[in-house]
Amino acid sequence: MKIIATSDWHIGNMFHGNDRLPEHKHFLEWLLRRIEEEKPDALLVAGDVFDNGNPSAAAQSAYYEFLADATAVCPEMKIVITAGNHDSAYRLEAPRPLLSRYKMEIRGTVSHDWDTEEKKLVVNYKDLMIPITNKDGEEVVVLAVPYLRSDVLTGNDYSTGVNDFLRELTMRARSEYPGRKIVMMAHMYAKGAEIAERNASEKIVVGGLEQVNMDGWMEHPNYLTCGHIHKRQHIWNTDWARYTGSILPMSFAEVDYKHGVDLITIGDEVEVDFIEYTPQHKLRILPDDNSQLTPKELKKLIKKVLRERKEDGELSDDFEYLLMRVSLDKVDNDVISDLEEAVKNKDVVLCKIEKVMPALNVANITDSARFESIDDIINRDPMEALKETFAVINKCEMNEHQEEMLKKLINKLTP
Repeated sequence: MKIIATSDWHIGNMFHGNDRLPEHKHFLEWLLRRIEEEKPDALLVAGDVFDNGNPSAAAQSAYYEFLADATAVCPEMKIVITAGNHDSAYRLEAPRPLLSRYKMEIRGTVSHDWDTEEKKLVVNYKDLMIPITNKDGEEVVVLAVPYLRSDVLTGNDYSTGVNDFLRELTMRARSEYPGRKIVMMAHMYAKGAEIAERNASEKIVVGGLEQVNMDGWMEHPNYLTCGHIHKRQHIWNTDWARYTGSILPMSFAEVDYKHGVDLITIGDEVEVDFIEYTPQHKLRILPDDNSQLTPKELKKLIKKVLRERKEDGELSDDFEYLLMRVSLDKVDNDVISDLEEAVKNKDVVLCKIEKVMPALNVANITDSARFESIDDIINRDPMEALKETFAVINKCEMNEHQEEMLKKLINKLTP
């Protein structure tokens, strides 16, 4: 049995103010061709279909057009889609009664039934079990787990709650479908997963409160495909669990990420092949190393490595998104405007200019007295403290005019 697994489409995403819908359509057209070639028995989409809970009409149209086209090119293929943390679970699941008639199963929420004996609501685990049988009679069961919010979990903490839920679901699936291979799809932040150190695009709860530690799960599914983390990688150093990664880079911190889908072949063993996708618009960072270039040096590099726009001045179909880093002694708006002008006729969309300022030794800016007690802080000259703060934030010292304005303000506020 062949299954294509993917996640984190984020349809409707804006990249530094640029509408990415054409890029998402480019990916969906690519995916449609892969489906036509591979003729998989199932397509699994593990969450974050949309970038937000209220996607535009155009974003929803692209999504439903893809579903219609996919069922047309591969009528026997089962499509299973779950909600991620970016999705509106109820909005995604709303057309479920209609789509289920066309071999599409949507799970946005975890449903509950009333237990007459216990007199309470209990999780309907069976609703998350989707059996799939292909034309050759091969059988698997897909466990379609949407993003688990804390209100459906038990346990003292989020990790324990998710563990209990997934293990209970797997145990019940083995009882309900004995002998079948089990493929689980989920959307979560696994402990140890690698994310960008700076400017991570995933919505990570501060302090890692939603990290899930599943080390030591002996009775795990035969395979787990997971969404949420944008870098393609194994989970928990296993060969049975993997993030497929996002289909587009979501920030410049992801410039080196690989994108695509997983082709899972299930026989006596589970084999996974990566089908790589090249996004329509690559990310470009100048300079692409840690060197610090002056404005003059950066302009030379721009002229050397960036291609020109088309003769009519329009961008090409595969223009690049650009981030530039420039070394400055002080903030200079004229220099920034000059750099913006330098890329005006290049085949790029300028997203950001990062100003690299020389590190300041705060001790040289003021006396920076060492504090021995709380009284030292309370009695400190407010002018000194504010000058230091200004220098740290702005990477330069106050000028005379700014100092004079600050003195007047302090005198006015001080009784």
